[in-house]
Amino acid sequence: QVQLVESGGGLVQAGASLRLSCAASGRTFSRPAMGWFRQAPGKEREFVATISRTGDIAYYAYYADSVKGRFTISIDNAKNTVYLQMNSLKPEDTGVYYCAVKEKTIIGRYYYTADEYDYWGQGTQVTVSS
Repeated sequence: QVQLVESGGGLVQAGASLRLSCAASGRTFSRPAMGWFRQAPGKEREFVATISRTGDIAYYAYYADSVKGRFTISIDNAKNTVYLQMNSLKPEDTGVYYCAVKEKTIIGRYYYTADEYDYWGQGTQVTVSS
């Protein structure tokens, strides 16, 4: 059984930084896509960032326009963990952040819709005050 556990959320002021972590366990994926999504109160879940393997060691990251240049997604295969470094946070970044895994991927393709992902974590709350 696949388990994804997010951590690192919290309450910060605008302009601050946070790093979210998502530890995966229960199965080894050969070439997964890992994604971060978020959901603000009263809104639908939205794509934030994704990272996919494009070759034996190369990865490709893709970001929502709203976070491009401020957020960085990265992966540590040895720890089965994906990170989301969030800088210059804004109040509109507030929400519950979820990590997700898509088990089977096509090299070079990125995945940015929630229904493409197979497994989800429980989420971690990020609140940015103005």
